[in-house]
Amino acid sequence: MNAPRTGFDLFTDRSVVALRVNGELRDLATTLTDDDTVEPVTIDSPDGLSILRHSAAHVAAQAVQRINPEAKLGIGPPITDGFYYDFDVATPFTPEDVKAIEKEMDRIIRAGQRFMRRVVTDEQARAELADEPYKLELIGLKGAAGEGDSGESVEVGGGELTIYDNVDPKTGETVWKDLCRGPHLPNTRMIGNGAKLMRTAAAYWRGSEKNPQLQRIYGTAWPTKDELREYLTRLEEAAKRDHRKLGVELDLFSFPDEIGSGLAVFHPKGGIVRKEIEDFMRERLIARDYEFVNTPHITKARLYEISQHLDWYADGMFPPMHLDEETDADGNITRQGQDYYLKPMNCPMHNLIFRARGRSYRELPLRLSEFGAVYRYEKSGVLSGLTRVRGFTQDDAHIYVTGEQVKEELAAELEFVLETLRGYGLDDFYLELSTRDPEKSVGSDEQWEVATETLREVAEASGLELVPDPGGAAFYGPKISVQARDAIGRTWQLSTVQLDFNQPELFELEYTATDGTRQQPVMIHRALLGSIERFFAILLEHYAGAFPVWLSPVQVVGIPIAAEYQQYLGDIIGRLKERGVRAELDASDDRMQKKIRNHTLQKVPFQLIAGEQDRAGGTVSFRFRDGSQENGVPVDDAIERIVDAIATKAQV
Repeated sequence: MNAPRTGFDLFTDRSVVALRVNGELRDLATTLTDDDTVEPVTIDSPDGLSILRHSAAHVAAQAVQRINPEAKLGIGPPITDGFYYDFDVATPFTPEDVKAIEKEMDRIIRAGQRFMRRVVTDEQARAELADEPYKLELIGLKGAAGEGDSGESVEVGGGELTIYDNVDPKTGETVWKDLCRGPHLPNTRMIGNGAKLMRTAAAYWRGSEKNPQLQRIYGTAWPTKDELREYLTRLEEAAKRDHRKLGVELDLFSFPDEIGSGLAVFHPKGGIVRKEIEDFMRERLIARDYEFVNTPHITKARLYEISQHLDWYADGMFPPMHLDEETDADGNITRQGQDYYLKPMNCPMHNLIFRARGRSYRELPLRLSEFGAVYRYEKSGVLSGLTRVRGFTQDDAHIYVTGEQVKEELAAELEFVLETLRGYGLDDFYLELSTRDPEKSVGSDEQWEVATETLREVAEASGLELVPDPGGAAFYGPKISVQARDAIGRTWQLSTVQLDFNQPELFELEYTATDGTRQQPVMIHRALLGSIERFFAILLEHYAGAFPVWLSPVQVVGIPIAAEYQQYLGDIIGRLKERGVRAELDASDDRMQKKIRNHTLQKVPFQLIAGEQDRAGGTVSFRFRDGSQENGVPVDDAIERIVDAIATKAQV
């Protein structure tokens, strides 16, 4: 008989930190059989990074309880680029506390404590964790975890309970323990010097305001110190590019308290950028044979009952308005009222447009497009500038096709999406395929299988990397999402293409086929930018406020060296305006150097400067945003150069 093997026996590569055994993540110490299918998990893989970060979260929790033994443990899951851990402590953490916790973490990491897994019964877990009330609550959730987004699945997400002991390698003594499903790194030393605590915050237990408020520590962890440094540099750059900060500095938009949370107003300069974004999109839509429609902001509840959004999406909708009720002089109801909802999405109304009259196969594909204002009740805690709002404009489109047209239209839509995003200056993409969540979906298994495989074939044919997103589909059908990387490497979900066999059935949509029979169309949902507001924020951060000249609110500013050259420059600015250029003359009393500084801070692409030599020679001097300058450019050449940069959408 062969001796039992573990991952330690099979893999000597130090970058391997865990195993995938028969499709499930396991610790390296897992006992294996000859029948097991085993794949290594390296520390720099997505799973490996999550394991690293979850292990760092345990070390942070151990450090907190070493310093403050009275601290009670919440949960500590890995998250994007890091981890957090929640604690019930008497007073909030201070910056000095965080420094002390980091020092204690360093001691634990250098000690090389082993992470050792134990399977326990409910009774054993309750006995060992009797002083941890939040862990006791989680034990009662065994098998039901993962239903929310509050991270409890890292504790009891499986059918059995496990505790991870932190064992001193010298004495074999268990020095700390935590309820956890794992897996973890073999030992704390493998965390190395790539971990750092980032910030603290208040957080409700299990994400509900009905529960106690805990203190949360956020951290990050990377395989090497160099990668940690790179991440911190990216954060610094992201802070400089934060669209909320730039929105104020460049006078683009604001969120007045008088209007409400998550509801933005765009100022004149922001309105110009937004218009340019929309106009470019409209040009592309017209070229692709889309037809523009417009729908109301509110609707009767019945519409979303038919579409089943009230069954699946009610929590994301604003509460209903009860209207149309009439009473007599005595207060008796003479006409029953009904509920109206603010529109959270446009697709049900587009279905009504399709259904408004008979349709023929000759009209298909029928492509309906709308820049439609929609409203979603996002909780105040998740609102974030323009990237997460309550009122926004979807660049929504719904395409109705025959079954035979589905694949060709999907491929054309994906090509359209990528070409258009490149036009805005984004060109680094991968795709994500979101598939069915059986608990949150409608329609037959066969429909879902056909739709999913069709999308998969189209995505693979694009040649882009395709990443799975199991269970991430909308309730009515699977989708392809275009994930775009910005100038500093961050990933944003932008365009989505979704296939839907269910909505046409729910709305009884039909068209007359070539043989005269009535057939049901297939529906494609397509959002290219997602929402105008969010896309505005993404572009603002991508360009760090220095939009290419075609998008810039002010494209040219004329700066005379002295007041006597205002007329000369003013005539040039006038000629530019006649050519459609957004140009201004700075005739203020500020000194020239201050004017240059002011307009550089406002990220104006072209500053035209003129003095005596320019006036005498019929020239101007160009000053660019990077501080470089080009002197003595003939006026006619300067005008054509600016106009051409705008027309070609040059990345100036």
